[in-house]
Amino acid sequence: MWGVVADRLDTPKVARRSLLPKVRLDQDAFGKVSEGIARFMGTPRFLVWLSLFCLAWIAWNTWAPTSVQFDKAALGFTALTLMLSLQASYAAPLILLAQNRQTDRDRVTLEQDRQRAERNLADTEYLAREMAALRIALNEVATRDFVRSELRNLLEELAAEREAERAEREAVPIDARPAPTQDDSGDARRDGGA
Repeated sequence: MWGVVADRLDTPKVARRSLLPKVRLDQDAFGKVSEGIARFMGTPRFLVWLSLFCLAWIAWNTWAPTSVQFDKAALGFTALTLMLSLQASYAAPLILLAQNRQTDRDRVTLEQDRQRAERNLADTEYLAREMAALRIALNEVATRDFVRSELRNLLEELAAEREAERAEREAVPIDARPAPTQDDSGDARRDGGA
């Protein structure tokens, strides 16, 4: 009544067998051939060859002896019209197939471009974050000018301390200075103090 229902819903039905064998075509090879034909049909060379063919057909069937003519001019070149119609009926699907394949290629290219743009954006954002981190880190690093100024300040302080020590030594006579003492560890200490 409604057809055969599978015993279980998770089991697919058995495919029906047809009387004619299925012809499997290599879709890619057929697509390449159809694109080649469609590309050729879109060239000026094809138009020239088709025009020459039609002119030769018309000339032969107009001026050739009547016994060798196969498409009478009086009938409006019916066979030529049928051939051109046949050519056009095959050309349209071939052109559409070529356009579909080109659309698929464009879609793949667009997707790859989008992914590449996303990677570039991610890389750019990463590099921007790294640059910001480097700027922050460089603010904390001592620059050459800062180190020089600090060294200059230390040298000035050391020179001032030496001047103060020299002035102190010159002000106190050598006899009045306490003599250094040595304890058991061999360290020199002043006045026996720790």
